[in-house]
Amino acid sequence: MNSTYINNTKQAEEALKQAEAKMNKRYRLGYHIMAPANWINDPNGLIQFKGEYHAFYQHHPYDENWGPMHWGHVKSKDLVHWEHCPIALAPGDACDLDGCFSGSAVDNNGELTLIYTGHHYIDQPNNIFFQNQNVAVSTDGIHFTKLGQNSVIAEPPTDSSQHFRDPKVWKHEDTWYMILGNSTKEDLPRVILYTSPDLRTWTYHGVLLQGDKNMGFMWECPDFFELNGKHIFMFSPQGIDAQGDKYNNLFQTGYYVGEYNYDSNEYKHGEFIELDNGHDFYAVQTFLDDQGRRIAIGWMDMWESDMPTKADGWSGALTIPRVITLGANNKLLMNPVEEMKLLRQSEQVLYQYRAISGSYLTEVEADLLEVKVVFDLTKSSADLVGLKLRGTGEEETVITYSIAGQKLMLDCSNSGKKTDGVRQTALSAEGQLTLHVYLDRSSIEIFANEGQATMTSRIYPSEKLLGIELVAERGEALVNELTYWKLKDIWQAE
Repeated sequence: MNSTYINNTKQAEEALKQAEAKMNKRYRLGYHIMAPANWINDPNGLIQFKGEYHAFYQHHPYDENWGPMHWGHVKSKDLVHWEHCPIALAPGDACDLDGCFSGSAVDNNGELTLIYTGHHYIDQPNNIFFQNQNVAVSTDGIHFTKLGQNSVIAEPPTDSSQHFRDPKVWKHEDTWYMILGNSTKEDLPRVILYTSPDLRTWTYHGVLLQGDKNMGFMWECPDFFELNGKHIFMFSPQGIDAQGDKYNNLFQTGYYVGEYNYDSNEYKHGEFIELDNGHDFYAVQTFLDDQGRRIAIGWMDMWESDMPTKADGWSGALTIPRVITLGANNKLLMNPVEEMKLLRQSEQVLYQYRAISGSYLTEVEADLLEVKVVFDLTKSSADLVGLKLRGTGEEETVITYSIAGQKLMLDCSNSGKKTDGVRQTALSAEGQLTLHVYLDRSSIEIFANEGQATMTSRIYPSEKLLGIELVAERGEALVNELTYWKLKDIWQAE
Protein backbone atom coordinates (compact mmCIF):
# COMPACT_ATOMS: atom_id res chain seq x y z
CA MET A 1 0.00 0.00 0.00
CA ASN A 2 1.60 3.26 -1.05
CA SER A 3 2.44 5.98 1.43
CA THR A 4 0.54 8.75 -0.41
CA TYR A 5 -2.66 6.71 -0.03
CA ILE A 6 -2.12 6.16 3.70
CA ASN A 7 -1.19 9.79 4.42
CA ASN A 8 -3.96 11.28 2.31
CA THR A 9 -6.72 9.05 3.65
CA LYS A 10 -5.61 9.47 7.28
CA GLN A 11 -5.48 13.24 6.86
CA ALA A 12 -8.98 13.18 5.31
CA GLU A 13 -10.34 11.06 8.17
CA GLU A 14 -8.97 13.54 10.71
CA ALA A 15 -10.54 16.47 8.86
CA LEU A 16 -13.89 14.63 8.81
CA LYS A 17 -13.80 14.03 12.58
CA GLN A 18 -13.25 17.73 13.21
CA ALA A 19 -16.00 18.73 10.78
CA GLU A 20 -18.44 16.25 12.29
CA ALA A 21 -17.93 17.70 15.76
CA LYS A 22 -18.98 21.17 14.53
CA MET A 23 -21.90 20.06 12.33
CA ASN A 24 -25.48 21.25 12.86
CA LYS A 25 -27.69 18.15 12.60
CA ARG A 26 -31.11 19.76 12.13
CA TYR A 27 -31.48 18.47 8.54
CA ARG A 28 -29.43 15.28 8.89
CA LEU A 29 -31.26 12.35 7.34
CA GLY A 30 -32.37 9.33 9.33
CA TYR A 31 -32.11 6.44 6.88
CA HIS A 32 -30.18 7.68 3.85
CA ILE A 33 -26.51 7.34 2.97
CA MET A 34 -24.58 10.51 3.83
CA ALA A 35 -20.94 11.25 4.60
CA PRO A 36 -20.08 11.81 8.28
CA ALA A 37 -19.70 15.51 7.29
CA ASN A 38 -18.91 17.78 4.34
CA TRP A 39 -19.70 17.31 0.63
CA ILE A 40 -20.86 14.24 -1.34
CA ASN A 41 -22.24 13.72 -4.84
CA ASP A 42 -22.35 10.69 -7.20
CA PRO A 43 -22.73 7.14 -5.91
CA ASN A 44 -19.80 4.99 -7.08
CA GLY A 45 -18.82 1.34 -7.06
CA LEU A 46 -22.13 -0.15 -5.93
CA ILE A 47 -21.58 -3.86 -5.34
CA GLN A 48 -22.37 -6.85 -3.17
CA PHE A 49 -19.02 -8.32 -2.10
CA LYS A 50 -18.59 -11.34 0.17
CA GLY A 51 -22.19 -11.05 1.35
CA GLU A 52 -22.12 -7.34 2.18
CA TYR A 53 -23.44 -4.40 0.21
CA HIS A 54 -20.91 -1.63 -0.49
CA ALA A 55 -21.65 1.89 -1.67
CA PHE A 56 -18.94 4.42 -2.41
CA TYR A 57 -19.54 8.06 -3.23
CA GLN A 58 -17.81 11.18 -4.52
CA HIS A 59 -16.68 13.03 -1.43
CA HIS A 60 -14.80 16.16 -0.44
CA PRO A 61 -13.83 15.53 3.20
CA TYR A 62 -12.35 19.00 3.74
CA ASP A 63 -15.28 21.22 2.83
CA GLU A 64 -19.07 21.34 2.46
CA ASN A 65 -18.57 22.45 -1.17
CA TRP A 66 -17.36 20.37 -4.10
CA GLY A 67 -13.58 20.01 -4.26
CA PRO A 68 -10.84 17.44 -4.95
CA MET A 69 -12.83 14.22 -5.11
CA HIS A 70 -12.21 11.28 -2.76
CA TRP A 71 -14.20 8.05 -2.54
CA GLY A 72 -16.23 7.85 0.66
CA HIS A 73 -17.46 4.40 1.66
CA VAL A 74 -20.33 2.74 3.53
CA LYS A 75 -21.34 -0.90 3.82
CA SER A 76 -24.42 -2.82 4.92
CA LYS A 77 -25.66 -6.36 5.38
CA ASP A 78 -29.26 -5.45 4.45
CA LEU A 79 -29.27 -2.27 2.28
CA VAL A 80 -30.84 -0.37 5.18
CA HIS A 81 -28.46 -0.29 8.16
CA TRP A 82 -25.31 1.37 6.82
CA GLU A 83 -21.99 1.91 8.59
CA HIS A 84 -19.22 4.28 7.62
CA CYS A 85 -15.91 2.77 6.51
CA PRO A 86 -12.56 4.55 6.09
CA ILE A 87 -12.20 6.69 2.97
CA ALA A 88 -11.41 4.28 0.15
CA LEU A 89 -9.59 6.52 -2.34
CA ALA A 90 -7.78 9.81 -1.91
CA PRO A 91 -6.27 11.82 -4.79
CA GLY A 92 -2.72 13.07 -5.01
CA ASP A 93 -0.84 10.30 -6.82
CA ALA A 94 0.55 10.81 -10.31
CA CYS A 95 -2.45 8.95 -11.77
CA ASP A 96 -5.12 11.05 -10.02
CA LEU A 97 -3.44 14.27 -8.95
CA ASP A 98 -6.55 16.47 -8.66
CA GLY A 99 -9.34 13.99 -8.03
CA CYS A 100 -10.57 10.40 -7.91
CA PHE A 101 -13.69 10.85 -10.02
CA SER A 102 -16.62 8.48 -10.43
CA GLY A 103 -16.41 4.84 -11.44
CA SER A 104 -17.54 1.34 -10.66
CA ALA A 105 -16.62 -1.81 -8.73
CA VAL A 106 -16.34 -5.48 -9.68
CA ASP A 107 -15.53 -8.69 -7.82
CA ASN A 108 -12.53 -10.18 -9.60
CA ASN A 109 -12.26 -13.65 -8.05
CA GLY A 110 -12.43 -12.34 -4.48
CA GLU A 111 -10.51 -9.14 -5.16
CA LEU A 112 -12.72 -6.05 -4.89
CA THR A 113 -11.62 -3.90 -7.81
CA LEU A 114 -12.46 -0.20 -8.15
CA ILE A 115 -12.18 1.35 -11.61
CA TYR A 116 -12.22 5.16 -11.47
CA THR A 117 -11.29 8.32 -13.34
CA GLY A 118 -8.20 10.32 -12.43
CA HIS A 119 -8.67 14.06 -12.84
CA HIS A 120 -5.79 16.43 -13.69
CA TYR A 121 -6.00 20.19 -14.10
CA ILE A 122 -3.99 21.91 -16.80
CA ASP A 123 -5.60 25.31 -16.19
CA GLN A 124 -8.07 25.17 -13.30
CA PRO A 125 -9.54 28.73 -13.60
CA ASN A 126 -10.53 27.97 -17.21
CA ASN A 127 -11.53 24.36 -16.41
CA ILE A 128 -8.99 22.84 -18.79
CA PHE A 129 -8.07 19.35 -17.69
CA PHE A 130 -7.28 15.80 -18.77
CA GLN A 131 -8.72 12.54 -17.45
CA ASN A 132 -7.52 8.94 -17.35
CA GLN A 133 -8.77 5.61 -15.97
CA ASN A 134 -7.28 3.83 -12.98
CA VAL A 135 -7.67 0.71 -10.86
CA ALA A 136 -7.43 0.08 -7.10
CA VAL A 137 -7.81 -3.31 -5.43
CA SER A 138 -8.70 -4.78 -2.04
CA THR A 139 -9.02 -8.24 -0.57
CA ASP A 140 -10.81 -7.17 2.64
CA GLY A 141 -13.20 -4.71 0.96
CA ILE A 142 -11.97 -1.87 3.19
CA HIS A 143 -8.35 -0.99 2.40
CA PHE A 144 -7.41 -0.33 -1.21
CA THR A 145 -4.14 -0.29 -3.12
CA LYS A 146 -3.80 1.62 -6.38
CA LEU A 147 -2.15 -0.37 -9.14
CA GLY A 148 1.50 0.41 -9.85
CA GLN A 149 0.73 0.36 -13.58
CA ASN A 150 -1.93 3.12 -13.33
CA SER A 151 -3.23 4.65 -15.40
CA VAL A 152 -4.67 1.62 -17.20
CA ILE A 153 -6.10 3.91 -19.91
CA ALA A 154 -3.92 6.98 -20.14
CA GLU A 155 -5.84 9.13 -22.61
CA PRO A 156 -9.08 9.32 -24.57
CA PRO A 157 -9.40 8.60 -28.31
CA THR A 158 -7.82 11.30 -30.49
CA ASP A 159 -11.19 12.48 -31.83
CA SER A 160 -12.59 13.30 -28.39
CA SER A 161 -12.87 16.30 -26.08
CA GLN A 162 -11.31 16.50 -22.61
CA HIS A 163 -14.42 14.80 -21.14
CA PHE A 164 -13.47 11.15 -20.56
CA ARG A 165 -14.86 9.76 -17.33
CA ASP A 166 -17.12 7.58 -15.17
CA PRO A 167 -16.14 4.03 -16.21
CA LYS A 168 -18.80 1.35 -15.84
CA VAL A 169 -17.29 -2.15 -15.97
CA TRP A 170 -18.96 -5.53 -16.25
CA LYS A 171 -18.07 -9.06 -17.38
CA HIS A 172 -19.65 -10.76 -20.39
CA GLU A 173 -18.53 -14.35 -20.91
CA ASP A 174 -14.75 -14.23 -20.29
CA THR A 175 -14.19 -10.59 -21.16
CA TRP A 176 -14.37 -7.38 -19.12
CA TYR A 177 -16.19 -4.50 -20.78
CA MET A 178 -15.90 -0.81 -19.93
CA ILE A 179 -18.01 2.08 -21.17
CA LEU A 180 -17.08 5.72 -20.55
CA GLY A 181 -18.89 9.03 -20.80
CA ASN A 182 -17.24 11.11 -23.49
CA SER A 183 -17.89 13.74 -26.15
CA THR A 184 -16.51 14.64 -29.55
CA LYS A 185 -14.43 17.71 -30.27
CA GLU A 186 -17.69 19.20 -31.60
CA ASP A 187 -19.35 18.61 -28.19
CA LEU A 188 -21.60 15.78 -29.31
CA PRO A 189 -22.27 13.38 -26.42
CA ARG A 190 -21.32 9.73 -26.73
CA VAL A 191 -20.35 6.61 -24.85
CA ILE A 192 -17.25 4.67 -25.89
CA LEU A 193 -16.27 1.03 -25.36
CA TYR A 194 -13.15 -0.81 -24.20
CA THR A 195 -12.50 -4.48 -23.40
CA SER A 196 -9.91 -6.29 -21.29
CA PRO A 197 -9.02 -9.87 -20.36
CA ASP A 198 -7.70 -8.90 -16.90
CA LEU A 199 -8.86 -5.35 -15.92
CA ARG A 200 -5.30 -4.10 -16.55
CA THR A 201 -4.81 -4.05 -20.33
CA TRP A 202 -7.61 -2.36 -22.27
CA THR A 203 -8.41 -2.24 -25.99
CA TYR A 204 -10.52 0.52 -27.56
CA HIS A 205 -13.47 -0.65 -29.68
CA GLY A 206 -15.01 2.63 -30.77
CA VAL A 207 -18.31 4.34 -30.11
CA LEU A 208 -21.16 2.33 -28.61
CA LEU A 209 -23.63 5.18 -28.97
CA GLN A 210 -23.56 8.84 -29.98
CA GLY A 211 -26.21 11.50 -29.52
CA ASP A 212 -27.01 14.68 -31.40
CA LYS A 213 -27.19 18.22 -29.95
CA ASN A 214 -30.74 17.55 -28.69
CA MET A 215 -29.24 15.03 -26.28
CA GLY A 216 -26.86 17.53 -24.67
CA PHE A 217 -23.09 17.91 -24.79
CA MET A 218 -21.90 15.18 -22.39
CA TRP A 219 -23.27 11.91 -20.99
CA GLU A 220 -22.15 11.36 -17.40
CA CYS A 221 -22.34 8.19 -15.31
CA PRO A 222 -23.21 5.72 -18.10
CA ASP A 223 -24.56 2.30 -17.07
CA PHE A 224 -25.32 -0.63 -19.35
CA PHE A 225 -27.06 -3.84 -18.34
CA GLU A 226 -29.43 -6.56 -19.43
CA LEU A 227 -32.95 -6.75 -18.00
CA ASN A 228 -35.61 -9.19 -19.19
CA GLY A 229 -33.74 -9.79 -22.43
CA LYS A 230 -33.42 -6.07 -23.22
CA HIS A 231 -30.31 -3.92 -22.93
CA ILE A 232 -30.77 -0.82 -20.82
CA PHE A 233 -28.49 2.17 -21.26
CA MET A 234 -28.86 4.48 -18.28
CA PHE A 235 -27.05 7.82 -18.22
CA SER A 236 -27.06 11.42 -17.02
CA PRO A 237 -27.03 13.81 -19.99
CA GLN A 238 -25.89 17.38 -19.48
CA GLY A 239 -27.28 20.17 -21.64
CA ILE A 240 -30.81 19.05 -22.60
CA ASP A 241 -33.30 21.93 -22.78
CA ALA A 242 -36.54 21.79 -20.79
CA GLN A 243 -39.63 20.70 -22.73
CA GLY A 244 -42.87 21.34 -20.86
CA ASP A 245 -42.88 19.06 -17.80
CA LYS A 246 -39.75 17.24 -18.97
CA TYR A 247 -36.07 17.99 -18.26
CA ASN A 248 -36.79 20.74 -15.72
CA ASN A 249 -33.63 20.24 -13.67
CA LEU A 250 -30.21 21.59 -14.64
CA PHE A 251 -29.15 18.06 -15.74
CA GLN A 252 -31.19 14.91 -16.23
CA THR A 253 -31.02 11.18 -15.61
CA GLY A 254 -32.76 8.72 -17.86
CA TYR A 255 -32.47 5.67 -20.07
CA TYR A 256 -32.89 3.94 -23.41
CA VAL A 257 -34.27 0.42 -23.80
CA GLY A 258 -32.94 -1.53 -26.78
CA GLU A 259 -31.07 -4.46 -28.29
CA TYR A 260 -27.28 -4.81 -28.22
CA ASN A 261 -25.09 -7.00 -30.39
CA TYR A 262 -21.77 -7.74 -28.69
CA ASP A 263 -20.17 -8.96 -31.95
CA SER A 264 -20.91 -5.86 -34.01
CA ASN A 265 -21.05 -3.35 -31.09
CA GLU A 266 -24.43 -2.12 -32.36
CA TYR A 267 -27.08 -0.75 -30.02
CA LYS A 268 -30.58 -0.02 -31.31
CA HIS A 269 -32.89 1.70 -28.87
CA GLY A 270 -36.14 3.57 -28.29
CA GLU A 271 -36.75 7.09 -26.98
CA PHE A 272 -35.03 8.74 -24.01
CA ILE A 273 -37.16 8.54 -20.87
CA GLU A 274 -36.44 10.39 -17.63
CA LEU A 275 -36.07 8.07 -14.67
CA ASP A 276 -37.31 10.38 -11.91
CA ASN A 277 -39.30 13.61 -12.18
CA GLY A 278 -38.49 15.28 -8.87
CA HIS A 279 -36.02 18.11 -8.22
CA ASP A 280 -33.08 16.11 -6.89
CA PHE A 281 -32.05 12.92 -8.67
CA TYR A 282 -28.83 12.50 -10.66
CA ALA A 283 -25.91 10.21 -11.49
CA VAL A 284 -27.79 6.99 -10.76
CA GLN A 285 -25.81 3.74 -10.73
CA THR A 286 -27.06 0.15 -10.63
CA PHE A 287 -25.73 -3.25 -9.63
CA LEU A 288 -26.92 -6.84 -9.56
CA ASP A 289 -27.19 -8.46 -6.14
CA ASP A 290 -27.06 -12.13 -5.11
CA GLN A 291 -30.85 -12.38 -5.36
CA GLY A 292 -30.71 -11.35 -9.02
CA ARG A 293 -32.19 -7.92 -8.37
CA ARG A 294 -31.06 -4.88 -10.35
CA ILE A 295 -30.71 -2.21 -7.64
CA ALA A 296 -30.31 1.51 -8.30
CA ILE A 297 -29.08 4.32 -6.05
CA GLY A 298 -28.85 7.94 -7.17
CA TRP A 299 -27.44 11.21 -5.84
CA MET A 300 -30.29 12.96 -4.03
CA ASP A 301 -29.33 16.49 -5.03
CA MET A 302 -28.78 18.54 -8.17
CA TRP A 303 -25.90 20.70 -9.39
CA GLU A 304 -26.30 24.44 -8.70
CA SER A 305 -29.38 23.91 -6.53
CA ASP A 306 -29.86 25.63 -3.20
CA MET A 307 -28.32 23.44 -0.47
CA PRO A 308 -29.10 24.97 2.93
CA THR A 309 -27.17 22.21 4.73
CA LYS A 310 -23.90 23.80 3.56
CA ALA A 311 -24.39 26.30 6.38
CA ASP A 312 -24.55 23.28 8.72
CA GLY A 313 -21.24 21.75 7.59
CA TRP A 314 -22.48 19.05 5.23
CA SER A 315 -24.03 18.63 1.81
CA GLY A 316 -25.45 15.78 -0.23
CA ALA A 317 -27.04 12.38 0.24
CA LEU A 318 -27.95 9.28 -1.74
CA THR A 319 -31.45 7.97 -2.42
CA ILE A 320 -32.90 4.89 -0.82
CA PRO A 321 -32.04 1.74 -2.80
CA ARG A 322 -34.62 0.94 -5.48
CA VAL A 323 -35.28 -2.26 -7.42
CA ILE A 324 -35.50 -1.69 -11.17
CA THR A 325 -37.85 -3.82 -13.26
CA LEU A 326 -39.03 -3.58 -16.85
CA GLY A 327 -42.74 -2.83 -17.14
CA ALA A 328 -45.15 -2.59 -20.06
CA ASN A 329 -44.15 -0.52 -23.13
CA ASN A 330 -40.46 -0.82 -22.23
CA LYS A 331 -40.83 1.49 -19.23
CA LEU A 332 -38.46 1.06 -16.30
CA LEU A 333 -40.12 0.91 -12.91
CA MET A 334 -38.33 1.85 -9.68
CA ASN A 335 -39.60 0.69 -6.29
CA PRO A 336 -38.09 0.65 -2.79
CA VAL A 337 -36.19 -2.52 -1.92
CA GLU A 338 -38.21 -4.91 0.26
CA GLU A 339 -35.69 -4.43 3.08
CA MET A 340 -36.96 -0.88 3.68
CA LYS A 341 -39.69 -2.54 5.78
CA LEU A 342 -36.98 -3.25 8.39
CA LEU A 343 -37.14 0.45 9.31
CA ARG A 344 -40.79 0.32 10.35
CA GLN A 345 -41.39 0.90 14.05
CA SER A 346 -45.16 1.26 14.34
CA GLU A 347 -48.04 0.92 11.91
CA GLN A 348 -51.16 3.07 11.92
CA VAL A 349 -54.05 2.21 9.58
CA LEU A 350 -56.12 5.40 9.38
CA TYR A 351 -58.67 4.86 6.63
CA GLN A 352 -60.14 1.82 4.94
CA TYR A 353 -62.76 2.22 2.22
CA ARG A 354 -63.81 5.69 3.24
CA ALA A 355 -65.28 8.41 1.05
CA ILE A 356 -63.82 11.90 1.53
CA SER A 357 -64.40 15.34 0.06
CA GLY A 358 -62.43 18.45 0.91
CA SER A 359 -59.54 17.68 3.25
CA TYR A 360 -58.97 15.46 6.28
CA LEU A 361 -56.02 16.02 8.59
CA THR A 362 -54.57 13.31 10.81
CA GLU A 363 -52.05 14.62 13.31
CA VAL A 364 -48.76 12.73 13.23
CA GLU A 365 -45.59 13.66 15.10
CA ALA A 366 -42.61 12.19 13.29
CA ASP A 367 -39.37 13.11 11.59
CA LEU A 368 -39.11 9.90 9.60
CA LEU A 369 -42.23 8.55 7.97
CA GLU A 370 -43.47 6.07 5.38
CA VAL A 371 -46.97 6.71 4.03
CA LYS A 372 -49.12 4.62 1.72
CA VAL A 373 -52.45 5.87 0.36
CA VAL A 374 -54.66 4.13 -2.20
CA PHE A 375 -57.47 5.96 -4.01
CA ASP A 376 -60.16 4.04 -5.92
CA LEU A 377 -60.61 6.29 -8.97
CA THR A 378 -63.49 4.22 -10.35
CA LYS A 379 -65.58 5.38 -7.38
CA SER A 380 -64.28 8.97 -7.25
CA SER A 381 -65.93 12.05 -8.73
CA ALA A 382 -63.19 14.48 -7.58
CA ASP A 383 -61.02 16.34 -10.09
CA LEU A 384 -57.96 16.21 -7.87
CA VAL A 385 -56.81 13.80 -5.13
CA GLY A 386 -53.66 13.56 -3.06
CA LEU A 387 -52.05 14.31 0.25
CA LYS A 388 -50.26 17.10 2.04
CA LEU A 389 -47.53 16.72 4.62
CA ARG A 390 -48.41 19.68 6.80
CA GLY A 391 -46.12 21.59 9.10
CA THR A 392 -47.23 23.14 12.39
CA GLY A 393 -47.44 26.59 10.75
CA GLU A 394 -47.65 27.53 7.09
CA GLU A 395 -45.31 24.93 5.63
CA GLU A 396 -46.56 22.00 3.57
CA THR A 397 -45.34 19.55 0.94
CA VAL A 398 -48.12 18.72 -1.49
CA ILE A 399 -48.55 15.63 -3.68
CA THR A 400 -51.62 15.72 -5.94
CA TYR A 401 -52.98 13.84 -8.93
CA SER A 402 -55.20 15.42 -11.56
CA ILE A 403 -57.63 12.68 -12.60
CA ALA A 404 -58.76 14.47 -15.76
CA GLY A 405 -55.28 15.71 -16.70
CA GLN A 406 -53.58 12.43 -15.68
CA LYS A 407 -50.71 14.30 -14.07
CA LEU A 408 -48.89 13.73 -10.80
CA MET A 409 -47.60 16.90 -9.14
CA LEU A 410 -45.13 17.50 -6.33
CA ASP A 411 -45.22 21.03 -4.94
CA CYS A 412 -42.36 21.95 -2.61
CA SER A 413 -42.94 25.72 -2.88
CA ASN A 414 -43.94 25.88 0.79
CA SER A 415 -41.74 23.06 2.06
CA GLY A 416 -39.27 25.48 3.58
CA LYS A 417 -36.91 25.85 0.65
CA LYS A 418 -37.81 25.72 -3.00
CA THR A 419 -38.62 28.77 -5.11
CA ASP A 420 -38.74 26.58 -8.24
CA GLY A 421 -41.04 24.36 -6.23
CA VAL A 422 -43.26 22.43 -8.65
CA ARG A 423 -42.53 19.29 -10.66
CA GLN A 424 -45.16 17.30 -12.51
CA THR A 425 -45.24 14.25 -14.75
CA ALA A 426 -47.72 12.30 -16.83
CA LEU A 427 -49.21 9.29 -15.04
CA SER A 428 -51.99 7.17 -16.45
CA ALA A 429 -53.61 5.87 -13.26
CA GLU A 430 -56.29 3.56 -14.61
CA GLY A 431 -58.81 2.96 -11.86
CA GLN A 432 -56.44 3.20 -8.91
CA LEU A 433 -53.83 5.61 -7.59
CA THR A 434 -51.29 4.35 -5.06
CA LEU A 435 -48.90 6.86 -3.50
CA HIS A 436 -46.02 5.34 -1.54
CA VAL A 437 -44.06 8.13 0.17
CA TYR A 438 -40.83 8.18 2.20
CA LEU A 439 -40.28 11.31 4.25
CA ASP A 440 -36.94 11.96 5.92
CA ARG A 441 -35.90 15.16 7.71
CA SER A 442 -34.88 16.93 4.52
CA SER A 443 -36.04 14.67 1.70
CA ILE A 444 -39.12 13.17 0.11
CA GLU A 445 -39.31 10.20 -2.28
CA ILE A 446 -42.58 9.30 -4.00
CA PHE A 447 -43.37 6.04 -5.78
CA ALA A 448 -46.70 6.17 -7.62
CA ASN A 449 -48.54 3.08 -8.90
CA GLU A 450 -45.70 0.62 -8.29
CA GLY A 451 -43.05 2.85 -9.85
CA GLN A 452 -44.97 4.09 -12.91
CA ALA A 453 -43.77 7.50 -11.73
CA THR A 454 -41.19 8.48 -9.12
CA MET A 455 -40.31 11.90 -7.73
CA THR A 456 -37.35 12.62 -5.48
CA SER A 457 -36.72 16.01 -3.89
CA ARG A 458 -34.85 17.62 -1.03
CA ILE A 459 -36.95 19.78 1.30
CA TYR A 460 -35.80 21.82 4.29
CA PRO A 461 -38.73 22.45 6.63
CA SER A 462 -38.22 24.82 9.53
CA GLU A 463 -41.38 23.54 11.25
CA LYS A 464 -42.15 20.20 12.82
CA LEU A 465 -44.58 17.91 11.03
CA LEU A 466 -48.18 18.46 12.13
CA GLY A 467 -49.68 15.61 10.16
CA ILE A 468 -50.95 14.00 6.97
CA GLU A 469 -53.83 15.71 5.20
CA LEU A 470 -55.82 13.81 2.59
CA VAL A 471 -57.28 15.91 -0.20
CA ALA A 472 -60.18 15.48 -2.66
CA GLU A 473 -61.11 18.63 -4.58
CA ARG A 474 -64.30 19.38 -6.53
CA GLY A 475 -65.99 16.10 -5.75
CA GLU A 476 -65.71 12.97 -3.66
CA ALA A 477 -62.95 10.36 -3.55
CA LEU A 478 -62.90 6.84 -2.17
CA VAL A 479 -59.84 6.04 -0.07
CA ASN A 480 -59.21 2.30 0.01
CA GLU A 481 -56.35 2.64 2.46
CA LEU A 482 -54.24 5.16 4.31
CA THR A 483 -51.45 3.65 6.37
CA TYR A 484 -48.34 5.20 7.84
CA TRP A 485 -45.30 3.90 9.66
CA LYS A 486 -42.85 5.76 11.86
CA LEU A 487 -39.34 4.78 10.78
CA LYS A 488 -36.13 4.08 12.65
CA ASP A 489 -33.15 6.43 12.54
CA ILE A 490 -30.14 4.31 11.55
CA TRP A 491 -27.67 7.09 12.36
CA GLN A 492 -29.02 8.08 15.78
CA ALA A 493 -25.84 6.98 17.53
CA GLU A 494 -23.89 9.50 15.41
